[in-house]
Amino acid sequence: MGASVALRSRHGLLLCLLQLVFIGLFAALAVYHPDADETRTVYHPDADETRTGHGDHETTSDGAAHSRIYPMFQDVHVMIFIGFGFLMTFLKRYGLSSVSVNFLVAGLVLEWAILVNGLFHLHHGKIQVDANSLLGADFTAAAVLISFGVVLGKTSPSQLIVMALLEVPIFVINEVIGRKYLMVTDMGDSMFVHAFGAYFGLAVSFVLYRKDSDSDNAGSSSNSDLFSMIGTLFLWCFWPSFNSALAVGDDQHRAVINTYLSLAASCVTTFAVSALFHRQGKFTMEHVQNATLAGGVAIGTAADMAVQPVGALIVGTIAGAISVVGFEKITPALAKHCRVHDTCGVHNLHGLPGVLAGVVGAVLAALATEEQYHSSLYVLFPAMAPASNSSSWEQLPPEWGVAAGSGRSAAAQGGMQMLALVISLIIGVLGGALTGLIMRLKCWDQLQTEDLFSDRRFFVVHCEDEPEVPRSGHTEEPDTRL
Repeated sequence: MGASVALRSRHGLLLCLLQLVFIGLFAALAVYHPDADETRTVYHPDADETRTGHGDHETTSDGAAHSRIYPMFQDVHVMIFIGFGFLMTFLKRYGLSSVSVNFLVAGLVLEWAILVNGLFHLHHGKIQVDANSLLGADFTAAAVLISFGVVLGKTSPSQLIVMALLEVPIFVINEVIGRKYLMVTDMGDSMFVHAFGAYFGLAVSFVLYRKDSDSDNAGSSSNSDLFSMIGTLFLWCFWPSFNSALAVGDDQHRAVINTYLSLAASCVTTFAVSALFHRQGKFTMEHVQNATLAGGVAIGTAADMAVQPVGALIVGTIAGAISVVGFEKITPALAKHCRVHDTCGVHNLHGLPGVLAGVVGAVLAALATEEQYHSSLYVLFPAMAPASNSSSWEQLPPEWGVAAGSGRSAAAQGGMQMLALVISLIIGVLGGALTGLIMRLKCWDQLQTEDLFSDRRFFVVHCEDEPEVPRSGHTEEPDTRL
């Protein structure tokens, strides 16, 4: 009996061990950023650095960066815990698990991501923690939660803990390659978070594929769909902050405007295309809960670029349409022909729109000119700044304060943007496949058919509503289980 209880509690023991390890690592490596601890460090101008990604820091002497970032951080934080959590509650018998395990995985990733991100940006051997670190951890958590959506209801807490631990360093490595070495821009993280997270999760699902994924519990009810809409609306309202949190000045202003318009367009288009697909012109809640958000993903890479308002509307319209088509045509095909069961339709909300975002960003980068952006061009694309020994460098207005770059052409920048997208997809698929193989090991809990998409295996359930019509549209006999 004792051994059986220990086996069933392995996720609890694993979490206890991990928390002790995190405490030890934070004690050894983590310190406050100087802006958060005036007693420790005095600001030195030569310590200033240029932001290239979520792991880097703005060095200021008065905490101005914190004041600017914290409101955006709050919005992103709400998206991670309420938006993502409630979006996944559409399963009629898996609501407790969806919102609670989302909470667990996100909390675990926040600690782990601060450490892993920090190891790539050490300061005198220490990880400096500030508001940027917290925001970067939230973005990392978003990638893991996107992958989580693919395998929702088919994995145990132990397996999800393993997935989170492995995905975070793979995610960080991919982002460092793109931002530091390829020097690409992806302000809304559509390539590094959405596309990467989606295809990582799809690869995990492929490796973990099981024929019994079409469980009777894999359906929704009116109540569960209503709870899921809470997540949708939180994500929809706060997405402009997600895409603009790390932008500055007019770049941030553009990012908010572009995201706002793209989301509005995807919302309207989703309802239109959803009605067209239904024989009686009815709206499908699966589309409404997900495809309405596709515009936020699709505009992400180019959020701070000069898309123009009409361009943002076009991107959002295309994203909403392809997302609905994905739910209607591509998701069933993946399950039938490719052994990939995508519980939340992550491929349609994050995968396809994420790829679209990468392509849009590459095209706009290839068309970018100094006449169009002025000094912002070299904030968006640092590698396009003239080399310090070139005549172009000498012609730049001193008040622009531009740091010397490599003189990369617009066409070359567009090519690098496409390369970063391709690398993100490759690393996501390979990393997900390797992670899936590790998650298949017998030492982790493996769910039985009756445990799929059910809260009862890992949560104390006091009552349960009678089942209603599942998403597949067929009726089912009432569940008489106690």
